[in-house]
Amino acid sequence: MEDSRKYLRPEVVAQLSSIELRARLVVEGFITGLHKSPYHGFSVEFAEHRQYQPGDDLRYMDWKIVGRSGRYYVKQFEEETNLRAMIFLDCSGSMRYQSKGHIRKFDYGAYVAAALAMLMMKQQDAVGLALYDRSVRSFLPSRSKQSYIRELIKSIGSAEPSEQTGTAEALNGLAERMGRRGLAIIISDFFDDTDSIVQALKHFRHRHHEVIAMQILDPRELDFKLGGDVTLIDMETGEKLMTQPQHIGASYREALLAHNATIKRECFQRGIDYILIDTSQPFDIALREYLARRRRL
Repeated sequence: MEDSRKYLRPEVVAQLSSIELRARLVVEGFITGLHKSPYHGFSVEFAEHRQYQPGDDLRYMDWKIVGRSGRYYVKQFEEETNLRAMIFLDCSGSMRYQSKGHIRKFDYGAYVAAALAMLMMKQQDAVGLALYDRSVRSFLPSRSKQSYIRELIKSIGSAEPSEQTGTAEALNGLAERMGRRGLAIIISDFFDDTDSIVQALKHFRHRHHEVIAMQILDPRELDFKLGGDVTLIDMETGEKLMTQPQHIGASYREALLAHNATIKRECFQRGIDYILIDTSQPFDIALREYLARRRRL
């Protein structure tokens, strides 16, 4: 694996010194892989261009790029390229969880949020950020000025998950605050009442926003392979339960699968992109989802 590609691995990124460095190297590693994959037709380095499509006016063909790369791009006008997006990062108590050998769900989500913000700025898109638990803790509106990335990164880097939760309640309020039509990227474990989560996601679509729902879970939350006797601690209430995972594992997995399946089904029916990511997976999974949605807008 090339040096740049290793920065897509959570365990490597977590060792870096700052959130800004982490985000920058994740994006650089992602772009390196993008240019050597079937996704290479999507231009990242040329934010003011897009891939040529039959019927495009040849007057806008950039022949310098054709000569240099052998790929066909046409120049875009600013109003064609700019996308307005908001990143919503869940800072509730359940996001503090991490199993042995993995990073916290919150840290994984924070790195994704920072890398997405940086990638959007490279694309000359306007991007904003909201941090929330039961209520909105921080709200930075969408802007495209390049220097704005420092404010976004600083806000992400200084955040810590709280002991509260209320994902659905907070998201309903954020759908109202988002303003004019844009792209909403929601990064959360979606550990809340299933129906309430679905209603909150529908609220964004009711407001005519495009939506990507990124559900971040720890591998042990998915398989419940916790070994022998364990003490389960509610990350938000502190309540403890002594148990043997094999006694409740089947019921837990059934409930989680039903919860996730409902969210996924409702997202599909309403044109929302849903992606489930566990914290052992490389970061390019989330970044590819953003680029795929951006191409369709």
